[in-house]
Amino acid sequence: MSAMGSLAFDEYGRPFIIIKDQETKSRLTGIDAHKSHILAAKNVADILRTSLGPKGLDKMLVSSDGDVTLTNDGATILTMMDVKHQIAKLLVQLSKSQDDEIGDGTTGVVVLAGALLEQAEKLLDKGIHPIRIADGFEMAATIAVDHLHDISEVFETGPNNKEPLIQLAMTTLGSKIINKCHRQMATIAVDAVLAVADLERKDINFELIKVDGKVGGKLEDTVLVKGVVVDKDMSHPQMPKQVKDAKIAILTCPFEPPKPKTKHKLDVSSVEDYKKLRDYETHKFNEMVDQVKCTGCNLVICQWGFDDEANHLLLQKELPAVRWVGGPEIELIAIATGGRIVPRFSELTTDKLGKAGIVRELTFGTTKDRMLVIEDCHNSKAVTIFIRGGNKMIIEEAKRSLHDALCVIRNILKDNRIVYGGGAAEISCSLAVEQMTDKI
Repeated sequence: MSAMGSLAFDEYGRPFIIIKDQETKSRLTGIDAHKSHILAAKNVADILRTSLGPKGLDKMLVSSDGDVTLTNDGATILTMMDVKHQIAKLLVQLSKSQDDEIGDGTTGVVVLAGALLEQAEKLLDKGIHPIRIADGFEMAATIAVDHLHDISEVFETGPNNKEPLIQLAMTTLGSKIINKCHRQMATIAVDAVLAVADLERKDINFELIKVDGKVGGKLEDTVLVKGVVVDKDMSHPQMPKQVKDAKIAILTCPFEPPKPKTKHKLDVSSVEDYKKLRDYETHKFNEMVDQVKCTGCNLVICQWGFDDEANHLLLQKELPAVRWVGGPEIELIAIATGGRIVPRFSELTTDKLGKAGIVRELTFGTTKDRMLVIEDCHNSKAVTIFIRGGNKMIIEEAKRSLHDALCVIRNILKDNRIVYGGGAAEISCSLAVEQMTDKI
């Protein structure tokens, strides 16, 4: 502490450090501050530069908890980096904005920003004011964007001509870890987007595309399910593993006898009273099960749980049920099956049931893992991409890669114009900006 300063305490006992020779220390100002900020941005861009392009390699990131992530997605790398410098944090936000808005190009946008700042440093050394440099960048950006509009070509796409879209998605996946089966993944991404797309309005609702995964198998086992995959199984092992022509009751209320909403307690003082209470609960639950069956329902999906006795009664009444299903899955099931979410048990009617061609339970290898697949739904616009892989790291990277491919397909359906890659568009913009400088 003596080398840096001395430790002192205020009247409240809070410590603070008195720095030695602080009159000789000063904040960075002027050109030195600008260069410090540029250096921080260049360092971040240099880290990402080696993961860009077809010869770019993946980064292995280890979190403070020891979790390992292997990725070349720029937004993921920057999010997991422990960045201290405020300018570097701006680049992290830039990459995140690119990911939220476009879905791809998160690495390129940071590398481009770093390259521009590198050129800005040379202009600062020549004595040009930072505001003049910023104005010049704005003018150059406007010229470059206008030139991109001029050199862009219309990309003919449609549901009956999927091959160009598949080729486009394959280009996106070429530098990803899943490139060994990138045609299969590209086809899955295109089919998923076209399944949920409203081509007349050019609207693609990504909330209808669920990307899920399970450790086991290999990447080639990844499939597109025209329906919903739920990480749950039937509540009782003896319930049927497959329900055809399913009529589904979707409940967000507890599937159990109602409890009075009072603070009073019930004292049970004898065996007879306890038996009466038990018989009452059994009778009420039987009434509830009969009410469900009267609507024509043959499968219950409940957001809440029910006890083992109720589970046994459901088995006796031959009414399959699934419990503890999460809120997002409940919403997807309701959209896919055309059913209505029932918040109160008394409101359950026949017209609120969802419909699906088949509901089946999947098992995986020798493990006890099971998942529920709801297929041939009333509304075919809800789909699930179900990824398989040797470990969790591969599955997570496959999810990120497919997200990029899905976003690229969405973008081309919204605006069907393309420019040539391989740096051709960038060189053309550079020449256009250079020609315009002679006219200014």
